[in-house]
Amino acid sequence: MEEIMTKFRREHDSVGEMDILENAYYGANAKRAEENFPITGLKADDKFLDAMVEVKKAAAFENEKLDLISKDQKDAIVYACDKILAGEYRDNFIVDPIQGGAGTSYNMNTNEIIANIANEKLGGGLGVYDKVHPNDDVNKGQSTNDVIPTSGKIALVRYFIELKDECEKLLKSFEKKADEFKDVYKMGRTQLQDAVPISLGQEFNAYHSVIKRDYKRIQKAIDELSNVNLGATAIGTGLNADRTYVKEIVGVLKDVTGLDLKQAEDLVDGTQNLDGFLYASSILKTFAVSLSKISNDLRLMSSGPQTGIGDINLPVRQAGSSIMPGKVNPVIPEVVSQVAFAVCGNDTTVTMAVEAGQLELNAFEPVIFYKLFESLRALKGAIYTLRVNCIDGITANKELLLEEVEQCVGLVTALAPHIGYEKSSKIAHKAQESGKTVREIVLEEKLLGEDELDKILDFKKMITPGILEEDKLEEK
Repeated sequence: MEEIMTKFRREHDSVGEMDILENAYYGANAKRAEENFPITGLKADDKFLDAMVEVKKAAAFENEKLDLISKDQKDAIVYACDKILAGEYRDNFIVDPIQGGAGTSYNMNTNEIIANIANEKLGGGLGVYDKVHPNDDVNKGQSTNDVIPTSGKIALVRYFIELKDECEKLLKSFEKKADEFKDVYKMGRTQLQDAVPISLGQEFNAYHSVIKRDYKRIQKAIDELSNVNLGATAIGTGLNADRTYVKEIVGVLKDVTGLDLKQAEDLVDGTQNLDGFLYASSILKTFAVSLSKISNDLRLMSSGPQTGIGDINLPVRQAGSSIMPGKVNPVIPEVVSQVAFAVCGNDTTVTMAVEAGQLELNAFEPVIFYKLFESLRALKGAIYTLRVNCIDGITANKELLLEEVEQCVGLVTALAPHIGYEKSSKIAHKAQESGKTVREIVLEEKLLGEDELDKILDFKKMITPGILEEDKLEEK
């Protein structure tokens, strides 16, 4: 069998020479980074990759406008960027997401690919860079230290927009269930013990309310992340960038991306400090905790079904056991909680990385983006499956719930304003000991008339704030 010979070309970077696959569009910097950082085995996030390329495209437009590169160079760079944005050359992005160097390897991998495509477009060869150079032309007016945080923010904004859209759909599902269950009465529980009546609709409306707050916080994250430091170059002073370029580049990037981006008011601050990423991460953590708390409730309320609480029924999605026939588990709430655990862990990583910055730069942006992208993707999937495979199909055990309310000792709480705490407490103990209902005991002991008792124990009034107190005032 004839042996296939692998052909290489020889390239160099500031460290030395490297052998690169003959037909590769990456260069020496990217290859060296691939060897240095065999960490996750993964490649660049697609949204982050797109954002880096869009930064290069915007820079090419502005640099040509200012006569800093030729029209031919600009056209070739833009051509290369458009090809990558269309999905081509993706396998040439070879650098691991977790890397040293504050993302320089990401930046240079992108510069090299664009430069090689552009050189080829202009009739040159791969790895020569005589017509378009990765540093001098593709990276003109830029530094890793403004390209990478700007690209990360663009990608994050797009992820947050997707999360916001999915969250809006979840809100509608909770709103629909709240309306469907508005007349389903049940006992509320505090500390897992019977408390006072509530409607199942009120419980689902509370879920709607907390997720609505998360929805609003997502928009705040988008607003925060829309402030970018492009134009700052190395440390925020704009060194090596044309003064007009510094002023105009974010406006050009805004047009290229279609996002409402703004340049940071203080570019030194925008380069040094990554608190915006921590703010965004905290919003994701808060959202994840809200979802997990709801999931805990759903698992509790659906527990059983024969020997548990059994307030509601979750949709059957898959067999729950390899040994127990017919067993069904609450797999959707379980997976949502697991996503929440992961998001909380990622937030800890982001917290440590943001804190670890020193002086004019934080070198740990790669792991920040890696964890934030992971959290955003997981949360989007979690709320999708929670909505489609769980919330939309929940049913209530209405008759059972009503029976439990009518027999529950907790009803004595509504009697306390009318007959006093002490008498109400004695009725509660008597009901527990005898097995009789609160209603039966009150009528037997002639503490209240039947009409008055019916009025007090009207469940609709009991779950409506202020109604019973108003009735009491009217009696006086």
